[in-house]
Amino acid sequence: MAAGLVAALHATCAMAVTPPAGASASTSTSTSANANAPEPIRLAMIEGLSGPFANAGEAVFRNLLWAVERVNARGGVKLPGGARQLQLVRMDSKGNTEEALGQLRLATDQGIAYVLQGNSSATAAALIDALNKHNQRSPAQRALFLNYSAVEPALTNEKCSFWHFRFDAHADMRLNALTEVLQADSRLKKVYLIGQDYSFGQQVVKRSREMLQAKRPDIEVVGEELHPMGRVKDFLPYATKIRASGAQAVITGNWGNDLTLLVKAVRDLGLNVKFYTFYGNALGVPATIGDAGIGSVLAVAEWHPNAGGAASDRFVESFRTRFPDPKEDYLHARMQAIIEVLASSMERARSTEATAVARAMEQAVFDGKVLGGVHSGRMRAEDHQFLQPLYVSVMDRAGRDGVRFDAEGSGYGFRSVRRFDAAEVALPQSCKMQRPD
Repeated sequence: MAAGLVAALHATCAMAVTPPAGASASTSTSTSANANAPEPIRLAMIEGLSGPFANAGEAVFRNLLWAVERVNARGGVKLPGGARQLQLVRMDSKGNTEEALGQLRLATDQGIAYVLQGNSSATAAALIDALNKHNQRSPAQRALFLNYSAVEPALTNEKCSFWHFRFDAHADMRLNALTEVLQADSRLKKVYLIGQDYSFGQQVVKRSREMLQAKRPDIEVVGEELHPMGRVKDFLPYATKIRASGAQAVITGNWGNDLTLLVKAVRDLGLNVKFYTFYGNALGVPATIGDAGIGSVLAVAEWHPNAGGAASDRFVESFRTRFPDPKEDYLHARMQAIIEVLASSMERARSTEATAVARAMEQAVFDGKVLGGVHSGRMRAEDHQFLQPLYVSVMDRAGRDGVRFDAEGSGYGFRSVRRFDAAEVALPQSCKMQRPD
């Protein structure tokens, strides 16, 4: 990133983030220099910023903040009445669905028309239902829900909503990619399935079994486990079961500390098993597992820092310039795309009104130019599912071929195993969307 752009991003940071009235937050906004500026377009990030998954919430916040700063640095969202800045509002759900619903009410009461959340499919489902009711009750104050990581497939199938847009590949798409790689391992005969005991974790376990049966019926599922989400402090009993099962690989959708502690427990037992994960490439996992993860921890994502190419490398370097602390090294292309697609949809709608923006977003195509040529995708209008490429990558020591960047200063990074075009991993949808008049 050019030095001038870095300076511009820092200059716009004060406008980029603010706490809402009545909500807790650690960052404030507005200076006298901004007193005469047009009212910013507020985006409410409702996420667990305290509690057992606070590290995941803060990691998302940094991604969204960086994306907001980029839009603001180039002048903001260009609208008929003049350009307007974006403002990211931190709203702490404490990792609790009821708290999240309370924050949603606070956001809509303040006229915030854009809500972002993702770290829990159960919470996402509750927010979708609440927004459906709010938008029906208050058509003059409609709001949209932009989902960056709640991947339970029903959210864009039987629970789909005109007011909800998902920018992550859903769980079945991710599993489709992971199991395509897994089935090529002819030595693999025994697999253990484990997940968090809520809608997403249950879906991953269920669909893993089904996909394995379809793609590799010779593989035996030697264990299935669902554990309380965010409440297990010691995963040794689960690791002991994995050892006793004779499993050669584990498939898990666990995220945050539930993944880090699981991997640590398995490592402490000295088990030589592969982990096929959704989120094993960040939030402490590489550093926790160390050398034991080389060649054995795989992850799936829409992009990763060692995807390769000059554009991708510049993208990583720019983020690390903005957030130089290795502990803050968590970058996802989809979280950048979500803000860029929102801004461009507002500009095409020539409005910030939720219904008009939603209709524009249904036709969104993202070509990655604003990220220097990184990532691509399009919104599927029928179900509001963003379709994008997926990468499966495997952990290796940084500096080896294909591993230019490590993760979180750990000395370990991920190299590509296989890239899937969007069409290869997209799955049919069953949404019967009710659209506003």
